[in-house]
Amino acid sequence: MLEVRSLEKSFGPKQVLFGIDFQARPGRILGLVGKNGAGKTTIFHSILKFLEYQGEISLDGQDIRQETYARIGYLPEERSLMPKLTVLEQVRYLATLKGMDAKEVKEKLPQWMKRLEVKGKLTDKIKSLSKGNQQKIQLIITLIHEPDLIILDEPFSGLDPVNTELLKQVIFQEKERGATIIFSDHVMTNVEELCDDILMIRDGRVVLHGPVQDVRNQYGKTRLFVSSERSKEELENLPHVKQVSLTKQGSWKLILEDESAGRELFPILTQGQYIATFDQQAPTIDEIFKLESGVEV
Repeated sequence: MLEVRSLEKSFGPKQVLFGIDFQARPGRILGLVGKNGAGKTTIFHSILKFLEYQGEISLDGQDIRQETYARIGYLPEERSLMPKLTVLEQVRYLATLKGMDAKEVKEKLPQWMKRLEVKGKLTDKIKSLSKGNQQKIQLIITLIHEPDLIILDEPFSGLDPVNTELLKQVIFQEKERGATIIFSDHVMTNVEELCDDILMIRDGRVVLHGPVQDVRNQYGKTRLFVSSERSKEELENLPHVKQVSLTKQGSWKLILEDESAGRELFPILTQGQYIATFDQQAPTIDEIFKLESGVEV
């Protein structure tokens, strides 16, 4: 288990992290989310000891030291490979730094290339591979040594839909293996689909932390989906309705002031009219993210 306690970081006179506390557990996926500049990458770099910081960071109760790095797999947001090396040379070089035997790397690498559908051979130069296949090689480097802690900084950036789904499958498989996984992403649907837990950062401070469903429930069932013949203007004028929009399915989505408003609205909406749908739900992670970021939902 990864534990971060009272993490603070300053660059010169500017403090960028303020008392960050969280845990990431084996066999669970934690989504680290926040606007650009919120402090996500700084948290990752602190965990990896790339930066000096104040606070405590431990993996299974032990301070993270150089010998701990073999238990960590890190995919940086800025991908970097050595273009003149072959695929085998590149992966072998970095994997042996994580304690793998060169023979083991050569045995496992073809399996990983097949698993990630890499189009290329062990003897191909990195520079000859497509950008997508280079990204897959970087991911192989992150995972081939079967790390206990996996940190993925914007892992889906630049991937097409097919490879995005492929990567999601790999992340789920690593979770089943028992790894502790943390990843950052700007696409909240990915976070909601993949994550067991969420950590939301704003201006270097934690604003939300906990299991995804618990976080959603904190906001109450403030989304109401209604199939009604009433006009948008009529719905907007109902009590406790903050916003009305039409969904792709043709029903109305009402954003309510609070969860209890649904009980008051039901008899109003059904009076003299038949409604096919009356479905009250908690907000999505995307809606919560926008709300906490100051964006109108």
